[in-house]
Amino acid sequence: MLPVLDPDQVESLDLTSPTIHAEGDLSAVWRRLRSEHPLYWHPPMGGNPGFWVVTRHADAVSVFRDGRRFTSTSGNVLETLLVGGDSATGKMLAVTDGPRHTEVRRIITGALTPAVFDRLARRIEDQVRRLVANALEREDCDFGDDVAAQVPLATICDTLAVPDSDRAYIHRLGSTSVSSHGPAHTSADGWNSKNEILAYFIELAEERRGGDADDLVSILANARVKGRPLGTDEIVFNCYSLILGGDETTRLAMTGAVLALAENQDQWRALRVGEVGLDSAVEEVLRWTTPSRHLGRLAAEPADLGGGRVEAGDVVTVWLASANFDEREFARSERFLLDRTPNRHLTFAYGPHFCLGARLGRIQLAATLAALRDLVGEIEVTGTPRRVYSNFLGGTCNLPVRLTSSSQRSG
Repeated sequence: MLPVLDPDQVESLDLTSPTIHAEGDLSAVWRRLRSEHPLYWHPPMGGNPGFWVVTRHADAVSVFRDGRRFTSTSGNVLETLLVGGDSATGKMLAVTDGPRHTEVRRIITGALTPAVFDRLARRIEDQVRRLVANALEREDCDFGDDVAAQVPLATICDTLAVPDSDRAYIHRLGSTSVSSHGPAHTSADGWNSKNEILAYFIELAEERRGGDADDLVSILANARVKGRPLGTDEIVFNCYSLILGGDETTRLAMTGAVLALAENQDQWRALRVGEVGLDSAVEEVLRWTTPSRHLGRLAAEPADLGGGRVEAGDVVTVWLASANFDEREFARSERFLLDRTPNRHLTFAYGPHFCLGARLGRIQLAATLAALRDLVGEIEVTGTPRRVYSNFLGGTCNLPVRLTSSSQRSG
């Protein structure tokens, strides 16, 4: 169990620190902020300027839906917002607003047809069942490494047609570009990983210009908006975004799901015997794990928010890790309930920047829960879960477990 951080010490907590998120339980801090300071001014710390912290669900929705007053074009995470901008502005969908965002988003969503999703779903289901079966044969495994790390990487690399020989390299870079599995990781390490990913996709995009393949890199490399091709920077920044959004976040959700089931045996039983369906279970896992801790915006003009006033030029951070547990939106919000409905979580954000990979994430989580339900009888945590070090990504990256097959249990 992580130590619960004292909510009375909130003024001294630096929310930009990866260590605080990895080594402490902020739930009591979030409860206090939601109750007393739903719009909280985080003071300058550690050489960073101050910024607003939004913690309630309704206020988060207000920010996400209003792209005019709260813009993404200066960055969408603390790392870029606090230094004054993002080099991918106007090129990567996540930090592009307005017509250009709509045009490029249409290209990507147009490539993700129902047939593509059906093909990916079959591959994902087969892969997850094989990985879980292998874990059962060994009994003891690290679910984060041996199962969860394998699935999203393969899925997004299939979508981008990354060669098999390069996939371990891409996973290593993706998992260290905005987070790490240890406290020694520095921001310089993260930037180096990001730059290596961008360089890799520059080469891949150039190779695929003029081709007619249907992978996303080829589609972006040969797409035209108003008669003009996308720039190389637009292609590679969006490939980077897809790797980041489709790999590490899904791994954290999958691993967090297994930890939650092990810690909530009543819910694990309800899933195994069919008392809860996969659809509602997937949504609760997404809410409970919330792999992206925050998303940020820059106020383009003054705005009233959360009982306070935001001025033009202020950095506004929406903490999904709090909004997804808001008592005003979720009854018994601190309980892991697989039959929860409605479940209007914000794990995939909301509004114009709703996550492009939402459907893929749901497919992967459904496949994981189905494989566990069908093949596993007991889940026992055998070591200390390890959490990711980041102020952006959050959750369990390594989880030593012993899995017992359902046939052994029934025997």
